[in-house]
Amino acid sequence: MARGKIEGDPTESRPPPVDLLETTRMCGAELKNLPEGVQRVAAELQRRGHPHLPQMLDDAARTAQQAADALGILVGQVAKSIIFRRKSDDAAVLVVTSGDRRVDEKKVEAHVGGKIGRADAEFVKSRTGFSIGGVSPVAHATPPVTLIDQDLLRFDVVWAAAGHPHGVFPLHPSDLQRLTGAPVVDVVQAPVADASAPQAAA
Repeated sequence: MARGKIEGDPTESRPPPVDLLETTRMCGAELKNLPEGVQRVAAELQRRGHPHLPQMLDDAARTAQQAADALGILVGQVAKSIIFRRKSDDAAVLVVTSGDRRVDEKKVEAHVGGKIGRADAEFVKSRTGFSIGGVSPVAHATPPVTLIDQDLLRFDVVWAAAGHPHGVFPLHPSDLQRLTGAPVVDVVQAPVADASAPQAAA
């Protein structure tokens, strides 16, 4: 599978393909030297049989645009993880969405059965075990209520944070559902012509 392969949209420029197996070779032997959060994500991916381990970027990728620039991919191929707080029971709600989309909080509320609010850095760290900018879709300290953006299915391969602002790993959108057990639903605002200011990833 290639980083830039997109289904059903021949008009967008596509980055050159890459052998994803290279990402496994890049950090498999050095896993013990990686940050704790990345090790935790890698261990969970290995436990679940995911073939591609995290890799570390030279520069931090705290936003979807930064991650896309570092990887040479479209910003939509960044599976950004955004944490909300469900007001009724203080549960963490994780929305994994495409980097070029904005979450529609009303749609999320309809799926999770209650009002939500934005989570601060302390809440994110305590519930996920990760700091904002490095929240992975897997290996959370406390399992969140999770929703997956259906717009991620536009792509053959997406990249998600791996527990640290420098850590990322590749996967097919269907792997997100397998790894998290979460439903794939409509959770974003209707796309507009200018998506130059997407929400920052948690």
